[in-house]
Amino acid sequence: MRLPYSLLFGNALLLSLLAGCQSKSSSTATTTDDTDAATDSIAIAAPPDGITAASIAEHIKVLSSNEFQGRKPFTPGEAKTTAYLADEFKKLGLKPGPNGSYFQDVPLVEITGMPAPTMTVAGQGKSLTLNYKTDYVAFTEQEKPVVAVQNSPLVFAGYGVVAPEYGWDDYAGRDVRGKTVVVLVNDPGNAGADSTVFKGQAMTYYGRWTYKYEEAARHGAAGLLIVHDTKPAAYPWSVVQSSWSGAKLYPQTPDKGASKCALEGWVTLDAAKRLFAAAGQNYEEAYAAANKKGFKPRPLNLTVSTSIRNKIRRTASKNVVAVLPGTTRADEYIVYTAHWDHLGIGPAVNGDSIYNGAVDNASGCAALLDIAKAFTQAKTKPGRTIVFLAVTGEEQGLLGSAYYAAHPLYPLAKTVADLNMDALSVNGPMKDLTVIGYGQSELDDYARAAAKEQGRYILPDQTPEKGSFFRSDHFSFAHVGVPALDANGRFESRANGRAFTKERSEDYEAHRYHQPADEYDPKWDLGGVEQDARLLFRVGQRLAGETTFPKWKTGSEFKAIREKSLGGV
Repeated sequence: MRLPYSLLFGNALLLSLLAGCQSKSSSTATTTDDTDAATDSIAIAAPPDGITAASIAEHIKVLSSNEFQGRKPFTPGEAKTTAYLADEFKKLGLKPGPNGSYFQDVPLVEITGMPAPTMTVAGQGKSLTLNYKTDYVAFTEQEKPVVAVQNSPLVFAGYGVVAPEYGWDDYAGRDVRGKTVVVLVNDPGNAGADSTVFKGQAMTYYGRWTYKYEEAARHGAAGLLIVHDTKPAAYPWSVVQSSWSGAKLYPQTPDKGASKCALEGWVTLDAAKRLFAAAGQNYEEAYAAANKKGFKPRPLNLTVSTSIRNKIRRTASKNVVAVLPGTTRADEYIVYTAHWDHLGIGPAVNGDSIYNGAVDNASGCAALLDIAKAFTQAKTKPGRTIVFLAVTGEEQGLLGSAYYAAHPLYPLAKTVADLNMDALSVNGPMKDLTVIGYGQSELDDYARAAAKEQGRYILPDQTPEKGSFFRSDHFSFAHVGVPALDANGRFESRANGRAFTKERSEDYEAHRYHQPADEYDPKWDLGGVEQDARLLFRVGQRLAGETTFPKWKTGSEFKAIREKSLGGV
């Protein structure tokens, strides 16, 4: 659930617009309508033809099988996955994209980095050796056979944030050209001591790792190291190890990554504390200072040296696209998205090296296929054109959806909405429908109406500090002004309640998220995936039968983007 924001947000104005896009929500669940959360007597809407838990299970089993090798782009797993999806769309009688193909090429560069086994920190009469994978991970976006930093001075720059609208500049008064910057994960509001700082505990765009690397590059830094802390990061160190090692994909750029920092990486919290101790400083004191307005970057009086050898390959991955033409307003488009990729084959965990990605995101692709089937089987055909888009490279930074947003197959000004599916719940039907970024657009109202038909209630994101709004493909559409909905049941099990769901979610995050253990389990209750797929089908069906466009709500940053960029649709 990542995004190469360098493609999208090169100027401070747009950054300031996006900084507040995640609406605040309490950590205590609050319903937003009058539906009784405890009422089970409300009938669940009958499933549209084609959307069933059994059908969804079959697609998940295929897509997350070992045969598909973890569905990593640029591997045989990509060829199998994209062929499977295209074939399934063809079987349904769906049309290819406007170029006559079920595929959209996405030009990418694959950099397989082989970092040095150690990173040497020296100075103050002391030296410290950090070990690859145990203490740090390192990578680069520069397309060079070898990149290195040698005796690069270390500077602590708080959160690495420059946010004029908040009066915040972690680089103020310090020239970091040629230096390696150490920063904290998340943003200055995440500590929670002052809810008026940024957006309080709700992560803003400034908290995303992509932004931090870009900001350091804009300041001419040789490197940037982010301190990993599990709670504000919202994932354990094992996810960093698996996600930021081996072959990584990046957008192709004319300068071949020369404008990026030579070194990008993460260090563990323990390694950071040892680093600060070697500098004669206290990490906790530095952390406290970084959370106060007016923080100034401070030199650590240490240098860092390490290197990365690279294998480089430039080629194209593929988005898969299929279309059901509209009957009355065929030049207006509703897009359903789900990313098909996962992490492929990687370091073995308990003897298993295939990162199958059954929940993340074979579940979303399975729902996408069943929704497509439901539209083809529906008695009333949609007035507007329905586009089914399975995108590449989400795990590498929302690469496929970002490329589509920059090179749309259908005009963005005529794109009504994006409805996104990512890592759907396999814990059975839910009473809630949690909407990521709730309060942004009128799509909330469509979701509420569909949820009410199912006897469900609407919730805003209950963990906004995780920055989920920025971590899936709906955001690529939002940033160009297209209203986007990312919603699924994730808080309260209909059969087993909230504590059950919380326990299952925490277990998944700790033991299966981005791990080989994210495998299909026949014990899953896929009634929740079916339920969410039905709901999104109903939302799309309603949108397809209208003549108006859903709008961003007053106060949404994206309202101005839509009006300025897309002619005020």
